[in-house]
Amino acid sequence: MDAANVILVLVICTALAFDFTNGFHDTANAMAASISTGALKPKAAVALAAILNLAGAFLSVEVALTVSNAVVKLQDKSGAPIPATLVDDGKKLLLVVLCGLIGGIVWNLFTWLLGLPSSSSHALLGGLTGAAAAGFGLSGVKWTGDGTKLDGVVGKVLIPSFISPIIAMVVAFVGCWVVHRLTNAVMDKLSERYFRWGQIGSASLVSLAHGTNDAQKTMGVMTLALIASGHWSDTDSVPLWVKVSAASAIALGTYLGGWRIIRTLGKGLVDITPRQGMASDGSSAAVILAASHLGFALSTTHVATGSVLGGGLGRGTHVRWNTAGRMVIAWATTFPLAALIGAIMWWIGSALGYTAGSIVVFVLLCAMSGYMFMRSREGHVGAHNVNDDWERPQDVLDHSPATTTTK
Repeated sequence: MDAANVILVLVICTALAFDFTNGFHDTANAMAASISTGALKPKAAVALAAILNLAGAFLSVEVALTVSNAVVKLQDKSGAPIPATLVDDGKKLLLVVLCGLIGGIVWNLFTWLLGLPSSSSHALLGGLTGAAAAGFGLSGVKWTGDGTKLDGVVGKVLIPSFISPIIAMVVAFVGCWVVHRLTNAVMDKLSERYFRWGQIGSASLVSLAHGTNDAQKTMGVMTLALIASGHWSDTDSVPLWVKVSAASAIALGTYLGGWRIIRTLGKGLVDITPRQGMASDGSSAAVILAASHLGFALSTTHVATGSVLGGGLGRGTHVRWNTAGRMVIAWATTFPLAALIGAIMWWIGSALGYTAGSIVVFVLLCAMSGYMFMRSREGHVGAHNVNDDWERPQDVLDHSPATTTTK
């Protein structure tokens, strides 16, 4: 196997690993509320989310080939690599993509270890931006669009980071307030039973939309690597095995469940009722689908978290602002820190040569991932204790199950 193929194999493996972390990192977006209210059993919820993510991944691949164009100048409008990036038979571009993926994975695992929901999309785009800036200079980054639409780092990352949780919060606040006003006279048991069914339906929509949007990122990165290495030339389609492997990876990650993040979003922010859960999930689905229709990129994580918070405010329940504050810090630092990791990986890899450097940064990824996984086992959070009452926000950081509810 020649040097380019070695790097290509590492890129493909790393891309699927990112897709896997994307799956379990974002399970909470759709299913945290349903699990918290008891609308679905924990394992049934993640199984349903996995099936819908798998189905959603096959529904559309329209933007897969140009997904990285949002923030970096690696591809032309057709999805083919820009000729200037194909130096050294494409090995430099492959190393940039590999380092960008590592930046996204490391940040996903770190925030998962802390139990903090953050955007996998922004982590990947941040990693690619850092690696591209380090490899091709600041001119390799698309900071703003051409004026015809919101694009670049500002339009695709910074602006959505601020407005998406606010929009979702407002929609969920109004929806939850209206639902509670209209149903206060209904018997609690009757209302809870029907609202749980509605919650399952709205959560399913979020899972389907997530699979449709997020799996395309990995498909696009894998196809870019194949084109750069000369193994694929059709910029109008994605290889079938790429679709199947990417869809399977995100579904498997979803099924295993990001229990730490599910616990934080379902228990650590507000105490969710079935009525609030249905309003929150419905708001998330409505905002995500509306944004997709308008062509506006929003983070499903930011939308889902904003919806849960808005639902709690609409119900007038207690909000744990310390947890909310930690989430906001994670959102604000996702893109720059993932970019920093991607850049550091590039500097290490390029200093050792493309082939040897690729192997070394891949080994570093395995080591960091293994360390964070072992840390997560010190206080395991899983289906058996994800719904334990929340004692204090620090419990997730301490990796110890909570036992009492904060009032």
